[in-house]
Amino acid sequence: MLPTSPTILFDGVCNLCNGFVQFVIRHDAQAYFRFASLQSGVGQEVLSAYGMPTEEFRSFLFIEDGQLYSRSTAALKVFRRLGGAWGLLYGFMLVPKFLRDPVYDWVSRNRYRWFGQQESCMLPTPALKARFL
Repeated sequence: MLPTSPTILFDGVCNLCNGFVQFVIRHDAQAYFRFASLQSGVGQEVLSAYGMPTEEFRSFLFIEDGQLYSRSTAALKVFRRLGGAWGLLYGFMLVPKFLRDPVYDWVSRNRYRWFGQQESCMLPTPALKARFL
C-alpha cells in the first residue's frame, strides 16, 4: 500500500541519507514526516508504482498529497516543511531544475565515497519506530 502521509524515502545504507533523516527528525517538531528506506517493502512498492529502478538509488523521494518529488525538489520541499530558518532554503526553488538537479546528482554520485555506507539499513529506536513505515 502506498503511503498516504508525507513520507521521505531514502537509501537506507547511505550515511549521508541516514544523517539527513536524523536531521529531519530533530527539526520536525510536529512529527509531520514519516520515513521508509528505499530498500524496504514500502520503498520498493513506491518505486515500482512510479516506474522507477528498484535496485539503483540515486535520489531520495518525498511523497506529499499524492505527489512524488525527487532530487533537489524533494529536498527543498522537505526544508520548507521544517519551517524556521530551514524554510528559507525553499527559495532555491526559484533556481531552475536544470541548474539545481546537476548539483544534486553530483553529490548523489559521490555520497558513498565522501560519507560512506553501512552494511544494512538503520533500525529506528523504539521511540521513533511509529514514524517509520
